[in-house]
Amino acid sequence: MEFNYADRVLKPGYTSCMGCGEALAMRLVAQACGNKCIFTNATGCSEIFTSRYPTSSWNAPWLHSLFENSAAVASGVYYALKHKAKTVPVTSDVAEFLAAAGSVLDIMEVSVVAMGGDGGTADIGLQCLSGAMERGDDILYVCWDNEAYMNTGVQRSGLTPLDADTTTSPSGRVSFGNDRPKKDLPMIMAAHNIPYVGVGSCGYFREIGPMVKRAMAIRGPKFLQVHVTCPLGWKTDAAKSIDMARMAFECGLYPLYEIIRGEMKPHRAPKEWIPVETYLKPQGRFRHLFRRADETTALQLVRVQAVAAANIRKFYGDAAMPQFAKDAEAKIAEAAKAAV
Repeated sequence: MEFNYADRVLKPGYTSCMGCGEALAMRLVAQACGNKCIFTNATGCSEIFTSRYPTSSWNAPWLHSLFENSAAVASGVYYALKHKAKTVPVTSDVAEFLAAAGSVLDIMEVSVVAMGGDGGTADIGLQCLSGAMERGDDILYVCWDNEAYMNTGVQRSGLTPLDADTTTSPSGRVSFGNDRPKKDLPMIMAAHNIPYVGVGSCGYFREIGPMVKRAMAIRGPKFLQVHVTCPLGWKTDAAKSIDMARMAFECGLYPLYEIIRGEMKPHRAPKEWIPVETYLKPQGRFRHLFRRADETTALQLVRVQAVAAANIRKFYGDAAMPQFAKDAEAKIAEAAKAAV
């Protein structure tokens, strides 16, 4: 059997790990963007596994610079295209470089898409990203959120969830892992008053392409965060990556939504909300929460459940709250009173 991958923007042959949610999401995003795009890529898993020297899986112009400046490079590409559109005829070598499928393009038909992982986006790349959004640059930025610096050894990032074990937030006798809540990066982007903010998931992979197309139809700065599983860093079964990503949403820990020109559009609620334990227990990064049967550990699980409860209430209202989520909030309130 022969397969024709001529129309693929990201072609097979990349060297991602088994069960990599990022590889799936990247292929879908790239295909939805099309090859009339120039992609910029921060240092990270996606850059490494798609461009191992001397090969590349990219069937479109693609640039890699540094860990922290994918958004800045994308802005530079955008302004270069804007300048060339004013000064260079469409029939020039520049337009020939930007040809897709053999046909010459109008330079301003070319879109610019920046990409980076959660560390390169929410931490060391946040300044460049904020600048691009504030300036109103017509780019789409996509954050692959696997919730740690996976490429460099599973170090904690600003998007690492509460109580997750990483190499820089290890669990042990005096620690439950990461002691900080997950940074709400999409809402930080929404605070820039940009026309599109989206949060998707590799668990709902059929929805990624339509989200990208809605974003690309809008002029101006756009931000898309995609939750992607990492069996290596999460210590999960590679065959269960899609299930794990779905459970992150179904327990309330990873809300999915779009904000289009200021209008909030949450993902449809699951048929039934599940307890956070259902999502956490299969992950090795949370195994310490289930090894000890003491009151302190039990309270940590309640804390995580309370985070999920707050998300459910925020996006779906009090009526959507399951009883176990309400119970978790009540226990946290009691613990707070006792600590005073």
